Amino acid sequence: MSAHKLPNRAERRQARQKRRRNLALLMAALALPILAGLVYMAIPKEAAGTGPSFVRNGQLSIVDAASGEVKKQIEIEVKQDEMGRAEGMMWRKSMEESQGMLFIMERAEPQSFWMRNTYIPLDIIFISQDLKILNIRANAQPQTLSPQASQGDAKYVLEVVGGWCEKHGVKAGDQIAYELD
Repeated sequence: MSAHKLPNRAERRQARQKRRRNLALLMAALALPILAGLVYMAIPKEAAGTGPSFVRNGQLSIVDAASGEVKKQIEIEVKQDEMGRAEGMMWRKSMEESQGMLFIMERAEPQSFWMRNTYIPLDIIFISQDLKILNIRANAQPQTLSPQASQGDAKYVLEVVGGWCEKHGVKAGDQIAYELD
């Protein structure tokens, strides 16, 4: 007869626990790279290149409502057709503080903009038909579909880098004047 001893109940339980622990470690080791890959795939990727370049179409001045003096002048890129207005600042990775984009609408009416596919925060300035600033949406968050709406009927919308209005003291009630090249 063999002297081989059968494992007792405690030894069998320890063996089962060890197998379960080893299986759990194996599952974790396999799941970790899969999870890392899923997280990497979910991270938004930047568009290739630097995006469209600024094209100067004119110059715009912000005029103080009380004194009538020019607060600030910037170069502007103008979008006045439907396709240009739809694209706007999309895909742009930067804009100089001395630049802005002026949207000229077909008629004065409530306007609403969103920041989808826009990579930089913007101050969105809504302007009436008589060139008076209606309201400013400061530091609009990039890459969102949150509506940035005018308070009243806007014929013009000016986009500048986020924080620009506060830095230069631009506020509702001020006026604009612009010249196209």
